[in-house]
Amino acid sequence: MNGFIDGYYRFAVWITRFAYLNLLWIAFSLVGLGVVGFFPATAAMFAVVRKWVHGEKDIPVFQFFWKNYKKEFLKINVLGYLLAGTGYLMIMEFRILRTQEHIAYTMASFAVVGLFLLFTVIVLYLFPIYAHFQLRAVNYIKWALLIGIGHPLLTIFLLGIVMALIYLLFITIPAVLFFFGGSVIAYILMWGTHLTFAKMEESLA
Repeated sequence: MNGFIDGYYRFAVWITRFAYLNLLWIAFSLVGLGVVGFFPATAAMFAVVRKWVHGEKDIPVFQFFWKNYKKEFLKINVLGYLLAGTGYLMIMEFRILRTQEHIAYTMASFAVVGLFLLFTVIVLYLFPIYAHFQLRAVNYIKWALLIGIGHPLLTIFLLGIVMALIYLLFITIPAVLFFFGGSVIAYILMWGTHLTFAKMEESLA
């Protein structure tokens, strides 16, 4: 019975942690009106879950989140909007190409899809790498792409589980996404990628 109570207590503690972190992520995204708040808040969320993944479960979450939210505020916004702008241009280019009937435009649209897949890989790994390393902005993109391509099974697994989780929760209990969506997905991505960082650290040494 004591084992069951202890297990339930630990489960309740983790549920509270994830919900609290997710609410911090949403709140600090809104503090920046979404425009300049989303990317720093996301980077801060990944910094917190990195600590959890490494076994540091009792960190002061708010203080650590706030510290990382302020850290390199401009840098993460520039990097985030560079990627957001690139993704937007790819989508617009694809839509324009698909309106054309010539075979050359159709082939070009498939090339854009290929580039967008690489772009998705970069986005998938960007924040875990940002939380773990201190690099120049362009090197975050470089290493996100190298790790994603170098570990295709991990990339497919992480992308699949994140998409499946979002889809299942959206069609069953959408409210869960509000309370846990961001923090749980961040933990999954951080947990999945941190094991690959040892080789990257050797390369950077």
